Amino acid sequence: MAQTPPGAPPGVTTGVFPPFDAATFPSQLFWFTLTFGLLYYLMAYVALPRVAGIIEERGKRIAADLQEAQRLRAESEAAGAAYEKSLAEARGKAKAIAQETRDALHGESEARRKVLEAELADRIAHSEEAISATTAQAMASVRGIAADTATAIVERLTGEAPARETVEAALDRVGT
Repeated sequence: MAQTPPGAPPGVTTGVFPPFDAATFPSQLFWFTLTFGLLYYLMAYVALPRVAGIIEERGKRIAADLQEAQRLRAESEAAGAAYEKSLAEARGKAKAIAQETRDALHGESEARRKVLEAELADRIAHSEEAISATTAQAMASVRGIAADTATAIVERLTGEAPARETVEAALDRVGT
């Protein structure tokens, strides 16, 4: 659509697009320069300093957060090392307590074993004495039984009972 040139009476139009019209270049350059200067001033002295301040503040906050994270990491590593150390000490103490308990129980069992061995040795000695006494008594009874049997045999064979001293003398001869 055609435009009316500036300063032309109404109804007069030209077929040129106004930004490309050479007659409007000086006013366009003026407004372009004024707008560019104003935008440059706003960006250089208002918007960009604010953005730079925000970026700087965020950078400081990030640096502080990184330092805090590093400090907390060092603390957690120290706490972990302390935990591992205390855990190792606790394991060592537990092993020592277990060894002490084993040693104490071993000592108690050794003492019990020695007491039992002594009791058994006493019982065995008493049993051997009883066996010896019973054996001696039995052997004494055997001699008497042998004498009675020999007397009974001789009496049955001969019809007459021999004297007890004769049988005893005969048993002494056979025993030696």
